[in-house]
Amino acid sequence: MLGYANWYSNKTTRELLFFIPFMQVLLIGPVVYFYTKSLLNNAFKLGKTDFIHFIPATLYLLYSLVVFITDKLVLNEFYFYADGRDKDLSNWYQVAGLISMSFYLILSLRFYADYKKLLFDTVSYADTLLFQWIRNFMLAFLGILILRALFFILNPDWGEFGSQFWHYIAFSFVFYYISVNGYSHAIKTTVFADKKANNVNVFLADKEEFGSNSQENTADKDLDNWKEKLTHLITKERLYINPKLTLADVAKELETNTKLVSSIVNNGFNMNFNDFVNQYRVEAVIEQFKKGEQNTKTLLGIALECGFNSKATFNRAFKKNTSLSPKQYLTKIS
Repeated sequence: MLGYANWYSNKTTRELLFFIPFMQVLLIGPVVYFYTKSLLNNAFKLGKTDFIHFIPATLYLLYSLVVFITDKLVLNEFYFYADGRDKDLSNWYQVAGLISMSFYLILSLRFYADYKKLLFDTVSYADTLLFQWIRNFMLAFLGILILRALFFILNPDWGEFGSQFWHYIAFSFVFYYISVNGYSHAIKTTVFADKKANNVNVFLADKEEFGSNSQENTADKDLDNWKEKLTHLITKERLYINPKLTLADVAKELETNTKLVSSIVNNGFNMNFNDFVNQYRVEAVIEQFKKGEQNTKTLLGIALECGFNSKATFNRAFKKNTSLSPKQYLTKIS
């Protein structure tokens, strides 16, 4: 964006733009990908093999250093920059960056999809831990890259700096979006840390060894019996009123392992753990409605008593199970 502030028209600032690689398009993709992994998996650490992903950006940085040493220190004249064009704006570099960012954003979205599936299979408060802001950022960023690819194909003058103005403006909006939403999320996490549900590392839980194979085989052969045990436990002990209920909690009560319980819920009830528990919470809310509790309590108050931890989660779960919003349901039964 500094080019649009006439920095290229001044000798000193022009050479600053020339020799300092401000546009690290080969670095953005890996940074977004590994940040996503570290955000969703708090046990993630960069391994030795992960640094391979940063080799292209490092090579371009070395290339920029060679250009600077040659043109400024050795020859003291423009050799690489004889054409007067910024290397950051070269077509080959921009295309390579476009491919790199698209590739890593797709990897990030796949990782997020895996996280979401594991989350809904592990905890009963999945909506609280979804990190939708980073998913929305990745989708917005990927959308800009797709438009940029189309514009690159359709516009023969793409190599001209001025024709890229719209892209930099769009990129700045995405940058501010992720900055504001990321900061907002950090503040909410800090302020409400003691009130929010416990975070669970679903990737670690997925890799752990859970019990014996004989128990898992028993669950397949005696699925109806296990379904009855699970249903009895949930209804008798009213485990669903715990807003922090996890798969591990239920497994502990059944004196078995989480993998077996997950298999029972997935195969026996054809749903994930989050939806399974919310179904009982919705039924509990409906029972409260039948007793007329809505006349003396707020809808949110009833929802919290039945195990929901937020109004938004309650509304979504209620509509998913009844095809009606709570207010529409009350209107119908009245």
